[in-house]
Amino acid sequence: MEGCRALTKALESEGVSVIFGLPGGAIMPVYDVLLDSGIRHILVRHEQSAAHMADGYARASGKVGVCMATSGPGASNLVTGIANAYMDSSPVVAITGQVPRSLIGRDSFQEIDIVGITTPITKYNFQVRHASDIPAVVKTAFYVASNGRPGPVLIDIPKDVQTETSEVDFNSQLLIRTRRNNSDPDPVLVKKAAEALATAERPFILAGGGIRISNAYQELLALSELLSAPVGTSLMGKGCFPEDHPLSLGMVGMHGTVEANRLIQQADVLLAIGMRFSDRTTSRPDDFCRDARIIHLDIDPSEIEKNKEVNIFIVGDARKTLKDIYELLAGQLDRNADSSLERIKEVKELLRQQIASNSGKGLSPYQVLSETRKLLPRDAIVTTEVGQNQMWAAAYWKTYAPRTFITSGGLGTMGFGFPAALGAKVARPEAVVVDIAGDGSFLMTENCLATSISESIPVIVIVLNNGMLGMVAQWQRMFYKGRYSATRLGRSPDFVELARAYGAYGERVESLDQLSSVLRRALSSDVATIIDVPIDPEENVLPMVPPGKSIDAMIVT
Repeated sequence: MEGCRALTKALESEGVSVIFGLPGGAIMPVYDVLLDSGIRHILVRHEQSAAHMADGYARASGKVGVCMATSGPGASNLVTGIANAYMDSSPVVAITGQVPRSLIGRDSFQEIDIVGITTPITKYNFQVRHASDIPAVVKTAFYVASNGRPGPVLIDIPKDVQTETSEVDFNSQLLIRTRRNNSDPDPVLVKKAAEALATAERPFILAGGGIRISNAYQELLALSELLSAPVGTSLMGKGCFPEDHPLSLGMVGMHGTVEANRLIQQADVLLAIGMRFSDRTTSRPDDFCRDARIIHLDIDPSEIEKNKEVNIFIVGDARKTLKDIYELLAGQLDRNADSSLERIKEVKELLRQQIASNSGKGLSPYQVLSETRKLLPRDAIVTTEVGQNQMWAAAYWKTYAPRTFITSGGLGTMGFGFPAALGAKVARPEAVVVDIAGDGSFLMTENCLATSISESIPVIVIVLNNGMLGMVAQWQRMFYKGRYSATRLGRSPDFVELARAYGAYGERVESLDQLSSVLRRALSSDVATIIDVPIDPEENVLPMVPPGKSIDAMIVT
């Protein structure tokens, strides 16, 4: 069998039904046989978007997303999307073409060492040297991408390997030794954690993206209710706990809610699950929850005490560990749930009026997101771009169901949200998918409109249009005396006309009534909808901690 046919057959055996990509000379043999396969190919207009679509597909579905590009610039254009998936622990397999084996290392046309480039930002990568190796490489890539802490894997295939005919065994074994299963937590440490939580007077649960990865939603909910413990999330953890639950406090950190930031600092025992104590969550790790006993649970042992010293650490799967802790505590606790809920309710009132007020010109982000939330189903999927729009979405958009909030956390990639929305819609075509965008971010990947129209992938994009690179401009207002350097976007496209040029539906709205009517039309549209919402360019994200300050600086009283 030819290597290119072995590849498509191996992908089909892994359950791949869709690939996001862009062809080129070094990957043409694979593209030719794709026509004879059962795999849908979605043509992007830039390879970075292919990686983001695969990432959005993976996060919405829980399956491995697949993207593909040719050698040289095609491969290097995938790099930002691969890095984004790596930082956010998203299972993506990226396939790249390569120049023939005899030309590797000769500075050949469109040759690049993509294996060397991506080594720091992948869990594993391969350069296939023989067609007979392809089934084992594909099988191993999917195993590595999806097991343990998920992440991206790259497969680089020289063009002559794609056309080489060889004996191929599809019952091959994995090419790596699998480690001893570390998903089962140490029962001694689980018991210590349970004992610490049982004696806590003010327990707090900080949930990260590991809850989503391990599908530990019900276990988290059960334990929080048993402990009467408030739950805050990291940015990546948003969506893992229903935000209309009385114990939900929303996001912790630099742009988190006041109530979450206040109560986490008052905790005497902190249970942190599937999160890495990033700088945006803790500000200064040494000052974060200084007076609390900290229990850290993560599947990845390299995350333990990397950023924050803890009292008890457990390496294991979040779902299994939370279940074990719950079983040790069930029937032994006598919590005053009313007292805990009253304390949470009091703190939640701190900024309610300030957040809801519209002191700026035009619609406020809070009004836009609140009105949109009313009209969309509970299981609607929201993706975000990066910047102020992302933080407004994190603060004001209420998530109620798993895998319904998709954002670029670790890398903070502008342009992520729109292609990720398309990937999510492909994964879950029955779901309503909305991208909360800023004009600066949307401009980076607006050519995805062509893919949306040509591939019939209808999503909704709400552009919070302030004519600025909003988050940078906010920092310039705060720390550089309002001296705007390279943050005014100047003349930008008319987003309504831009949408129509691609064959999409576009509207500009300047009132809540207009927004409601346009959203209702968008929900029944069979093409993408771009909703342009002018907002005050000096509207700030609150709360916000200045650099070098402790998390206490976020708390507004």
